[in-house]
Amino acid sequence: MAFWYNVVTGQVESDDNRSMADDVLGPYETQDEASRALEIAATKTKQWDQDDAEWNEGGASSSGDSW
Repeated sequence: MAFWYNVVTGQVESDDNRSMADDVLGPYETQDEASRALEIAATKTKQWDQDDAEWNEGGASSSGDSW
């Protein structure tokens, strides 16, 4: 069973009582993981921003080739 975090209510939901897709983050494997959805999303976003910055730095020093 998958679990979801409802960003409107702040509650963890299961597949059985899941709200509309626009209101939930997930799926997560456990209730605990779903309850930490905002923390997990913030961590992933921070990592992706760092990855983008590193990629942009590397791209700036390339030979100028473009896709």
